[in-house]
Amino acid sequence: MLVDDNRHVAGSIEVAVRLAGHALDRADGPEQALSCLATRRYDAILLDMNYEAGRTDGEEGLALLRRILADDRRARVVVITAHSGIRIAVEAMRAGACDFVMKPWRNADLLAKLERAAATEAAPPRIAGPQSRADPARLIGDSAAIGHVRDLVRRIAPTLAGVVVTGPPGSGRTLVAAAIHAASARAAEPLIRVDLRDTTTWPRLENSGATLLLRHPDRLDEVEQARLLDRLPEDARIIAVADDVTAIGPALARRVATVEIALPPLSARGDDALLLARHFARIAAERHGRAAPHLTPAAEAAVLRNDWPDQVRGLAAAVERAVLLGEGEAIDAALLLPPALPSAPESALGSSRFDLEENERAVIEAALREHHHNVTHAAAALGLSRGALYRRMERHGL
Repeated sequence: MLVDDNRHVAGSIEVAVRLAGHALDRADGPEQALSCLATRRYDAILLDMNYEAGRTDGEEGLALLRRILADDRRARVVVITAHSGIRIAVEAMRAGACDFVMKPWRNADLLAKLERAAATEAAPPRIAGPQSRADPARLIGDSAAIGHVRDLVRRIAPTLAGVVVTGPPGSGRTLVAAAIHAASARAAEPLIRVDLRDTTTWPRLENSGATLLLRHPDRLDEVEQARLLDRLPEDARIIAVADDVTAIGPALARRVATVEIALPPLSARGDDALLLARHFARIAAERHGRAAPHLTPAAEAAVLRNDWPDQVRGLAAAVERAVLLGEGEAIDAALLLPPALPSAPESALGSSRFDLEENERAVIEAALREHHHNVTHAAAALGLSRGALYRRMERHGL
């Protein structure tokens, strides 16, 4: 993967890499790079060190480099910087980059370093045990809340401590469990999932030496919890997902909940919702063979203001639906929000809020009245194109 915001530089490198017989994904900055890395592992990453206009200190690239390596210590990163940036290259090497390329580069030199990085095994990890080449589980988000979760995962994963992951359903608890396993000494082995509500899955508990993902131990009564504790292999690593850690009895908690990692609700994660929405849009577009769309300003506002049922999982479903139903290269707010309900009385609309968080027909009617049925002005207030508003008016018989 190449991470560079200069399309001319990126285009030149892409031509050279593809002519050499290699596949290449491009990301124009840290956000897109982390989104790509959340879905696949790359043999090598070529990383530019500056992205914001006018920046030359390399801090953006160094921060991204540290984030990549903290999430996956096996990542092989080659940094690319200007001749005047030798200090940045040295700092990058100290931070864990495996090589560097100076601008202007020679294609043969650049390709040789990328191929060498891709072919070289990373240094042995500081923890014992085999390492997996499976895709690492990455947590998308820059908020302090999710940063705290990411830090706990990094600190606890290399140990054999029992971990219970709590938080609202749909907030990403299973992903955190997978991230713990991916960063552990047993990452090369499968993660054995056991839904304790389903007794037919209990025989999976007999996997000695495995990592067991136990779902809903807090929903077992006292007798069932005692039975579970008796059946857990002594050498198994336990990761649990629960709604309420206090419902797990003390004896079982000592085994499965030495450490609690509490995931925050999406509403407490600030702008992470936008990062996630863009990430889900890219994934959905790739899955369904569509061009990756962007979110309109009104859609971005809706992402941040809406209280998404089912948390991150609900946002992902809404974005995928919008990608499938959208027209053109943009996702507007109307596509993201739930289908329209029957019109509410005008008094229920309150002040003029045209972000489509209320039912669609009523908001469109109110916007048209507010702007004296000037469709262009009403469309602008709703964050829609004029054509998109006409299509919705036709659908609602307006």
